[in-house]
Amino acid sequence: MRVAVTRKNVKFTPDSSRVVARYFMNGNLRTQEMVSRIMILDEIQVIYTLEQTLREFARRHRNISRTFFRHCDNIRTIIEGMQINYDSLSDERKMLIGSYCTMEYAIESAAFFNPSMFEDFDQSGLEKGEKRVVISFRTTGEGHISSIVFRRGVLDRNNDLQVMKIGANIDKAEIVHRSLYNKKRFAMKLLEMRTPEKYSAIILQDLPEQFGYPVLKNAINKALEEKAMSKEKRSALEEIIWLADSFYDIQFKHDSDITERVIFPISDSESRGIEDARFVRFIEDHKSEKVYATYTAYNGHAILPKLISTEDFYSFHVMPLRGEGAHNKNLAMFPRKVKGKYAMLSRIDGVNNYLMYSDKPTEWNNPFCIQKPRYPWEFTQIGNCGSPLWTEEGWLIITHGVGAMRQYCIGASLFDLDDPSKEIGRLEEPLLSPRENEREGYVPNVVYSCGSIIHNNSLILPYAVSDYSSTYGTVDMVELIDALKKSK
Repeated sequence: MRVAVTRKNVKFTPDSSRVVARYFMNGNLRTQEMVSRIMILDEIQVIYTLEQTLREFARRHRNISRTFFRHCDNIRTIIEGMQINYDSLSDERKMLIGSYCTMEYAIESAAFFNPSMFEDFDQSGLEKGEKRVVISFRTTGEGHISSIVFRRGVLDRNNDLQVMKIGANIDKAEIVHRSLYNKKRFAMKLLEMRTPEKYSAIILQDLPEQFGYPVLKNAINKALEEKAMSKEKRSALEEIIWLADSFYDIQFKHDSDITERVIFPISDSESRGIEDARFVRFIEDHKSEKVYATYTAYNGHAILPKLISTEDFYSFHVMPLRGEGAHNKNLAMFPRKVKGKYAMLSRIDGVNNYLMYSDKPTEWNNPFCIQKPRYPWEFTQIGNCGSPLWTEEGWLIITHGVGAMRQYCIGASLFDLDDPSKEIGRLEEPLLSPRENEREGYVPNVVYSCGSIIHNNSLILPYAVSDYSSTYGTVDMVELIDALKKSK
């Protein structure tokens, strides 16, 4: 007999009105032709045309003029290559050029899915039995490019979610690349990526032990000037800068609401999407707290596991994970250290659940298998649905299983608190399977989650419906733990 799940009548659906102003590059030749046409306009015509554009789009974006300046600066080398004095251009002409290098992108138009719920830092002003939560979502628009957005809400004593009103404008973050890189660690990550050492050594050998992003970029640009270069070498050089671009900080403005902040693909390593972020509120040894999230960066060809950390949801530090265990998808951090070390779940072989420990949250080695498919609904693969949850009876791990017809179901397992490699119990039947009204979507027959919490002695389980929309359900913890302990 299955454990009862109470599905709640809250639905998060795609919204085509949520747009960001995205950089648009139409190729060097067509961009030159576009700039030439704008340069023919006199200053009055420039101002008139710009005002028309601002009148139509300024209300849809936060500080769109700043975006236009930035996008114009992106093609500065093209403009200067046309023998135009960039610094002599008026601000209005720069903004107008930038507007032609900008397009709107509806980030939530296709899907709003794979939610991860975690406790908000601020729990003030609440009544007994209430908890303020943040929910992250993977959203996709045209071309299925994925990004991360947030919603905030309050769970009441009945586990009903009151969702906060959504802000009017989306705020894209300012990007700051890491100031210094450690050469030894950088070289190790290149080896993990299987970048040929004979090419990476040429770049790294003349760099100091600590080097900056501009220094590396200049060294690679100089190497790329070689005329008779093999395809393999060019690819290796591009991988080096690809890795460097994967380290960055992002900063949101303090006058933005959390519902307006979007973590949109920034580096080349994630150009085709930021997938399935698993957020967890982490308690450090000295009792301070921060939020970590693991996600998969995808560039259309390869994936790169990455880690986000934040202490305020305004500043985020983003870095790639390294080590033999930092491969494939499905990495999820434990909410606290185990045996004095960071702990992580993974699915490095694409089929089984693995566990690994580390002294650093970014370096993961020596993964060992703790769970394999056992029941028909998980015969294809088993993986986690977010970070483990601490209970007095053990670590509760919400899992997903893939069965016949690629149907995804959600299950649950219980592991020993002191030794999470020991499985105490596992549900024989899924905790949650797609109902008839949950089977249709971008990817049919799928229920999936990236993170749950425990509140009022209930499991609060947000989940996606067939890669299209999201909702949540609740499970009585006494019933769930009892079923897990009996299942052994």
